[in-house]
This record gives sequence, C-alpha cells and structure tokens, in this order.
Amino acid sequence: MTLRQGLFLPTGAAFLALFLWGLHDAPPAGVYRGPYGDVINSVVVHERHATDAVTAINFDYRGFDTLGEEFILFTSVMGVTLLLRRQKDDELRPPRDSTEERTVPPISDAVRVFGLGLVGAMLAFGLYVASHGQLTPGGGFQAGVILASIPLLIYLVANFETMCRIAPHWLVELGEAIGAAGFVLLGFLGMWLGTAFLQNVLPLGQTGSVLSAGTIWAISVTTTLEVAGGLMLLQIAFLDETLTRKYRGPK
Repeated sequence: MTLRQGLFLPTGAAFLALFLWGLHDAPPAGVYRGPYGDVINSVVVHERHATDAVTAINFDYRGFDTLGEEFILFTSVMGVTLLLRRQKDDELRPPRDSTEERTVPPISDAVRVFGLGLVGAMLAFGLYVASHGQLTPGGGFQAGVILASIPLLIYLVANFETMCRIAPHWLVELGEAIGAAGFVLLGFLGMWLGTAFLQNVLPLGQTGSVLSAGTIWAISVTTTLEVAGGLMLLQIAFLDETLTRKYRGPK
C-alpha cells in the first residue's frame, strides 16, 4: 500500500460514515421540514419586489454569506494564477494544440460555423440570466459560468491566440476586480446611508420589471462579472501553461 492510499482510505471511510449518518436523517424526497422557506415565500414579493426567492436569499437575506462564497472563488483563482504564473526562466514556444505524441485533426468548417453561431446565443442568454435573476431562476453565479464559456468555445473552434484576442488577460482581470469590489461597495452603500451592511437601500421598483428588487439586481450583475472573470482567468492560465510553455523536466 502506498502512502497516498494509506492517507486516503481512513479519511475516505470517515467521510463515507459522516455522509451516511447525514443521509439517514434526511427527509424523504419532496418533504420540506423547516419553516424558513415558507416564511421567505410569504414575504419576498412584498418586501423585496422579487419573484425568485432563491436569488433574493442569496443576494439579500443571506447576502453576507454569499459575499464570502464569492471571495472563496476570488481567492482560489488568485492562488491558481499565482502558481501557474510565468517564470523568468520559462522556455516559451508559439501556441500549439498538438504535441509530438498527439496530432489534433483540423477543425471542420461545420464545427466552426456552428460553434461561432452559438457565441451570440450564449452571450444573449448569459446577459438575460444575469439581469433577470430576481425574476426567474438564474442570477450572477449561473450567468458568470455561461459567459465564461464563450472564450472557451472560441478556443475550441479557433485557437488560443484568437481566444486571447477576444478576452484579453488585462480586461478579464479588470472585470473580475470590478465585480468583486462592486459587491463590497454595494454592501457599504447601506452603511453610508445609515443602515446595515448589505441592506437593500436602492429603489425596489415595480414587481416583475427588470430593474426591480433594489440591490439584488445590482449585486447579481457584479457577481456575474466576478464569476465570469475568475473562470476566464483559470482557462487562460491552464491553456497558457499547456500550450505555450515547454516542459523542461525536474531540475
């Protein structure tokens, strides 16, 4: 037995025991025990002018927790990009998708046309999910994942250089920073106006309209920027490491 197996087996067994213990006390499928969701459903439309209770919980009622979750992603992306950053002694080569052991077949015209045709649809859908999270299922996290998929699609139907031109590194970093800072600044807006941190202080608007729900809509948009920027930075870091640097072996 290797050291890795020796460490995995007891920790895996402990995790399995905890999982089964928690599963044993779980309610049957479709049965809701707690009153929290019932209370939210009864007050969210009146109090926040939002018709999607999940987004209202994430970006308002428990917005402080969501802020922490967003910065977990922010910190994780920072750590990955720090580990994969270019070093002075890195041996670089022009980006290429094939190696000496594997040759990638050329992309067909049908795949290129279909993939590029999806770009506009994904962009529209991502913006819709970001701006309508307070009305329909969606919000900043889901929209960020959708929008971050667009540069990856560009890479799949073109190449890494084209992807970097569509989503330049500096612009992606700026978007992620603005998104993370925007969430915090919206929180401090409530304190500046004399209430609590992350208090919903913007006009609630008319229920059912895009600009309703006060800060919920604004926080959803800033979260979209942070999530999309963070995932794009991860894509760029991994692809840059894989496609443009020549492995020199252990020193």
